[in-house]
Amino acid sequence: MRRFEWLAAAAVAFGLAAPAAAAPTYIHAGRLMDVPGKPVRGPSTIVVDGGRIVEVRNGLVPAPAGAALIDLRDRTVLPGLIDSHVHLDSDRAGNEGLLAEFTENLPMRSLEAQWNGMKTLRAGFTTVRNLGDRGGVTMALRDAIARGWVQGPRIVDSGMSISTSGGHMDARNAVNDETDAHTDHSNVCDGPESCRRAIRLQVSRGADVIKFATTGGVNSGTGLLTRMEEEEARALVQTAKAYRRKVAVHAHGKEGVKLALRAGADSIEHGTEMDDEVIKLFRQTGAYYVPTLSTVNGYLERLAKDPNAYPPAVRKQIDWRIGITGQSLQKAYPAGVKIAFGTDAGVSKHGRNADEFELMVKHGMPPAEAIKAATVNAADLLGLASEVGTIEPGKSADIIAVAGDPLQDVRVLKQVGFVMARGEVVKGP
Repeated sequence: MRRFEWLAAAAVAFGLAAPAAAAPTYIHAGRLMDVPGKPVRGPSTIVVDGGRIVEVRNGLVPAPAGAALIDLRDRTVLPGLIDSHVHLDSDRAGNEGLLAEFTENLPMRSLEAQWNGMKTLRAGFTTVRNLGDRGGVTMALRDAIARGWVQGPRIVDSGMSISTSGGHMDARNAVNDETDAHTDHSNVCDGPESCRRAIRLQVSRGADVIKFATTGGVNSGTGLLTRMEEEEARALVQTAKAYRRKVAVHAHGKEGVKLALRAGADSIEHGTEMDDEVIKLFRQTGAYYVPTLSTVNGYLERLAKDPNAYPPAVRKQIDWRIGITGQSLQKAYPAGVKIAFGTDAGVSKHGRNADEFELMVKHGMPPAEAIKAATVNAADLLGLASEVGTIEPGKSADIIAVAGDPLQDVRVLKQVGFVMARGEVVKGP
């Protein structure tokens, strides 16, 4: 008897039957924002099967016998949201975050990453780009979620963020000389060849995207001046592109933004300073701008709790960042720069990602465009436009719903009442 025949006979003998195929799910939407940026549809029906959207129909189509029905007739239904800039492995910063680096082990940080991932998912963000992994924590979470072992958002991960010596992501900046030798700095490069090796290391670790810094940073106290040579930035981008990886660049000062755009960056993270030349380069290259305005909320919240939450050098830069935040977006959006939604959650609080919408609108973006930035645009930036970002047949069933109309009041996105990720209901209805 052949093996499969034996298995079939055994199944019958022990009263085992093959699991029945899951029935499709019908979702009744009162208002449907299936493709953000296009007109909103009225009452509609979304058919989900096997974790995918198989049909979108006008009107409230009755669910056939055996199919599940989710009634969202009193809600606005949208694609799952995308945050293009998060740090899932921590929800702490300043002195508290530095202490945690030395007192908590990687298993504990992995559990924290999963905890933060669930807060993010339940807030309606079904996909994130994690820009900074330590010890493989978020990469492991990415893979565990993809295998269905744990719940969480779909993760696009950068591996360790790359920096030159003394730059923003050089972890040795915050520690004394005695601790230097025990601090991982495999992400640090100096000179083109060293930078090429740094890219290859992150690719070999499993990085989906590459992140590096052309300027110092606010939280590291390294300032805003450019801390990378032109040839280093070009070597980083060229090597990343050779491995078919997109490139996200941390840059605050305008000269560092220009350097990154000239080198071929796919996105600029923060971009706190902009001038006419920066705007021109954005438009010429087609790169995305990821504003990360929510960092301000994180700073203000921590300082309200503890005025000494940050070292003096960092506090000085935080005050500058608070004062200037939003000015670049006010220039970039009307000039036609492509905008993708990103919060820098980890600096701001995980699960509060939607606070970014309110800030984007405050600084000049219409609600419809802010939502498009967190769906259609972000999906394009992450290279996932065929998978997420809209509610269309063939795409992953990443679907959320809110009470009210986010086009009239974008703040309703802070209270997502229903979340479906890859066809599985995570929250609600």
